[in-house]
Formats: sequence, structure tokens, C-alpha cells
Amino acid sequence: MTVKDVKEKIAKVLENNKIGTLATIEGNKPNSRYMTFFNDDLTLYTPTSKETHKTEEIEKNSNVHILLGYDGKGLGDSYVEIEGTAEIYEDQKMKNELWEDEFEHWFDGKDDPNYIILKITPSQIRLMNEKGQKPQTVTV
Repeated sequence: MTVKDVKEKIAKVLENNKIGTLATIEGNKPNSRYMTFFNDDLTLYTPTSKETHKTEEIEKNSNVHILLGYDGKGLGDSYVEIEGTAEIYEDQKMKNELWEDEFEHWFDGKDDPNYIILKITPSQIRLMNEKGQKPQTVTV
């Protein structure tokens, strides 16, 4: 399988699976939580609040790990493991693009100063369980 093929399969997993886990580091220990992810050419974005533990953890240590794709149908389900760095991203255009009405439970609209986006830039992505093949790794 070529690098292009692997990237296309990774992109498909990312497009078909929006909910995954985001692991940050707190005191040399992992801290995981479910998040909603949006993909733009293998860069991931996830909305959150400035007033969360994850933003504090990312400010101290930007290294993150993400799992996306396993849907529980069987041992052969494809998924991705993503290693990368996260940053607080307050681009208003992106905030507008990712805004959903359900966010009104937590924020006072798109301009709420606590509404931020985490931008995750991958350094490495592993495609797992792709039809019985060995894991395929892409360095980004």
C-alpha cells in the first residue's frame, strides 16, 4: 500500500468518525476524554471551553494522542491512532464554521470568549485493522 493509499484510508476513517478520545498529559499521567473532531487535510479541530482541564494541560504540555474510528462491530474495524501537538486556536472563521446550535448549552454564542477551538497538528498517524493488514504509519 502506498503512502497516498494510506492517507486516503486515514482520511476516510476521519470523515466517517467524528467522536473519539483525546488524551493529554497531567502530572506525567494520561488524561483522556471523548471529543468531537473535524478534519481538514489531516489536521484536526475540536471545540471546547477555555475553562477546562484539557486547555490547562495543553498549555503545560502540548503533546496529545487521539483515537478515532473503532465502532465496535468487530475486531477488524479500522481506526486511527494519532500522535500530535495541540494548540488553542481562536480563529473566528473556524469558530463560526464549527459552531452548532447545541453549543448554546455551554456558550453564549460564537463570540463567547470561552468558546475556543483546539487545533491538533499530527506528527504521526497509524492506520489500524485495515482488512487484516499490519498497521500502516504515516509521518506527517
